[in-house]
Amino acid sequence: MVELDVQIPTTFDPFAEANDDSAASGTKGYVHIRIQQRNGRKSLTTVQGLKKEFSYEKILKDLKKEFCCNGTVVVDKELGKVIQLQGDQRKNVSNFLVQAGIVKKDQIKLHGF
Repeated sequence: MVELDVQIPTTFDPFAEANDDSAASGTKGYVHIRIQQRNGRKSLTTVQGLKKEFSYEKILKDLKKEFCCNGTVVVDKELGKVIQLQGDQRKNVSNFLVQAGIVKKDQIKLHGF
C-alpha cells in the first residue's frame, strides 16, 4: 500500500479579512473625504473612516465652528458613523484633521478631484 500526501480541505473563508471589524469599515486605516452633489450648487462633504475611539460629535462641533457651516453625524449600517458637512469642505477638513493630530496626511484619501 502506498501512502499519498493528500490534504483534507478545511473551512477557509476568503472574506474573513473583509468581515474583520478591527479595520475601520474595510478602509484599511484611511479616512475618506468625499463630496456629494445635492442639487444645483448645493453639496455635502462626507468624512468616513475615523477611528471609533474619537468623539465624532466633538470633531463635528469644531468643524462647524471653524468653517461656519452646518453638519451632522449619520450612522450607517455598512459604513459606521459618517460626518456630513454642508458645502465643499474637502481641503478644509483634510487640513483640520492633520493639524489637530487626528490622522496623518498619508492616511487621508480625497475623492472628487
